[in-house]
Amino acid sequence: MPTMFDPVKIPFIGADKEADITDADLVVFGAPHGTPYRDIDNEQYAGAPDTLRCALEEDARWLDHWDFDLDGPLLGDGKFTVADAGNLKTSPLDGSNNRHLIREATTQIVDSGAIPVMIGGDDSTPIPFIEGLKSLGPLTIIQIDAHIDWRDERRGEPMGFSSAMRRASELDHVENIIQVGIRGLGSARRAEVKIARDWGAKIVTARELHRDGREAVLRHLKSDANCMITLDCDALDPSIMPAVMATAPGGLSYTQSIDLIDAVTKKFRLVAFDLIEFVPERDPDGTAAFTAARILANVLGCLARK
Repeated sequence: MPTMFDPVKIPFIGADKEADITDADLVVFGAPHGTPYRDIDNEQYAGAPDTLRCALEEDARWLDHWDFDLDGPLLGDGKFTVADAGNLKTSPLDGSNNRHLIREATTQIVDSGAIPVMIGGDDSTPIPFIEGLKSLGPLTIIQIDAHIDWRDERRGEPMGFSSAMRRASELDHVENIIQVGIRGLGSARRAEVKIARDWGAKIVTARELHRDGREAVLRHLKSDANCMITLDCDALDPSIMPAVMATAPGGLSYTQSIDLIDAVTKKFRLVAFDLIEFVPERDPDGTAAFTAARILANVLGCLARK
């Protein structure tokens, strides 16, 4: 598996880039590119994995310090092993090979018994990531996003940014899709909303989440659910996350995001996580990168306690 990856100089906080991936409890990896659209460049996401790693470089020196988001040190008692595999050797225009790399890497991590955590990359990267989780099904997808992503195709491409949940709905191992933080205007038309609802997707708008709290999401989950969370950075309010391509007012706060992750981890089984759609060039002071990286760190901390 290491030959799929370019090694990184700075591993994600809590991870050891020298760790044996096959012996780790959790494996972080970067997927810089997914499936591009004709005339729409996906290169602007390529630096996201390394940007988020670097955002917590200073914090990584203090792993034994108390983290009040988690009520203890980041990795708890330290028995939870995190490896950083590096970044997949993707390329901007080769969607087919990019999907192959993401799917194969995810499958191999799952087969080794570790939890895969992917740092994208554009909003097409979850398609092969979810495909690679086949052996963990039946799977509940919790998509935290401003947009529902149910287009069958866009610009003639069925595997692109706007189609992730449509493609996920076609997979035999996906039994439930809960879409959280939906708001504003996106690529969905009346037809896509109907198709999503007819399939059985539960659409929890941002307004519902603000009104009812995390229970607006948890009530749609079975007690024995195997969950993967895919978090598009545009789910967060632009006041804290301007570093996306499509901002929309009324999004989630940092605290709402980590509270939901914490609840899913404690009450159900979180078997995979990805964070996508971070655009480094739209974050001139690094605050948004720090916010996104802290959400990822919370995922590691919650799973270490599980």
